[in-house]
Amino acid sequence: MRNRRASRRGTALAVVAALLAAAGCSAARSGDARPRSGTEHRTIRPVAGCSTASWTDPADLAADRAPARCAPRAPAARPLAQRRKLTIVTGTLSAEYVAPLQVAVDKGEFKAEGLDVTLRVLPTPDALPLLAKGDVDALWAAPEAAVMNGVRGGFDIKWVAGNFSPDPASKSGLWVKLADGESTARVRMADRTMGTMIGKGSVIAYPMQRALARHGGGLDEIRYQQLGSADVLTALQNGGVDSAWLLDPVWRRVDGERGYAFLGGQPLGEPLGGMLYGPALLQDDVDAGVALLRAYIRTVDTYFTGDYKKDPDFVAYLAKLLKTDPTVLESTPSLRMDWEIRSNTVARLQSAYRAQGVAEGTDLPESETVDRALYEEAVGHVP
Repeated sequence: MRNRRASRRGTALAVVAALLAAAGCSAARSGDARPRSGTEHRTIRPVAGCSTASWTDPADLAADRAPARCAPRAPAARPLAQRRKLTIVTGTLSAEYVAPLQVAVDKGEFKAEGLDVTLRVLPTPDALPLLAKGDVDALWAAPEAAVMNGVRGGFDIKWVAGNFSPDPASKSGLWVKLADGESTARVRMADRTMGTMIGKGSVIAYPMQRALARHGGGLDEIRYQQLGSADVLTALQNGGVDSAWLLDPVWRRVDGERGYAFLGGQPLGEPLGGMLYGPALLQDDVDAGVALLRAYIRTVDTYFTGDYKKDPDFVAYLAKLLKTDPTVLESTPSLRMDWEIRSNTVARLQSAYRAQGVAEGTDLPESETVDRALYEEAVGHVP
């Protein structure tokens, strides 16, 4: 075990510099065979409370697809023989999409599995080499360009569970300030400047690509201006940029205002982020990896089914946990929490990264970037 981890650390360290050098530079793809998944040949047993509704066909991209669900309190905890300390890294602890992790910690769902989980805040580029070396166990983020480039360079990292898709009423996404004579039906995006907190290489490149294609532009035809979270809306309102990607609840400030148009957001029914595992949970301790997802899924099934914001007490509880104002949470629709990963999402993401010029080489196949086996085992689904 020690030699295997040492070997992985050597591989990871060899590509750290390439991964962190720039978002637009992909690491050279290793010619070595990639590690086989530790989930192979594991026995999957039926799980009480998880029926056929606990799994949906990954190829189903219908906007009105009901997300997979087990009964509340299911799947039941199956404590590990020995307690395990795990660290999950996330870019923030205050965003609503992190709420299931916060609730799982607060309600003892991880502890019920024999897991002592610590949530740690760290930007994704800084967390990736730590995840690949096994210094942290999981990353709550997204398969961004940096992740794809890291895998291409040799990192043993896979996307193992989804996080959410938006409510149809949400207008989180691409907003434009209309020029004279423009209307929502006639917007030309080519040559415009877009304000964004994340810049190139984020998963929002995929929904941006879809929205721009409908409005006479492309990812390579707009100018990006990376701004702080407090500056994106101000720049759009003051003319510093003429379009912007506005997140919850910021878009509420321009919704219904004359002169602004919403062009599109994240596809309905298709999570673009969630849980990423490195070798520690993909290879060395798969039992703990399944247990972590089992606790996450149970938390979603128990606390985040349907419109969870209809319960004012739960909204108040979430606001306290996320350290935000309850009225801020109530101002936007509930997220559709969803642990599943759709087919070919990573292919669509990589297409957008190439269009932005932040990825090189051929696309990585799902077999090297996605592993659905852990959540399938957690709910008792046999593929």
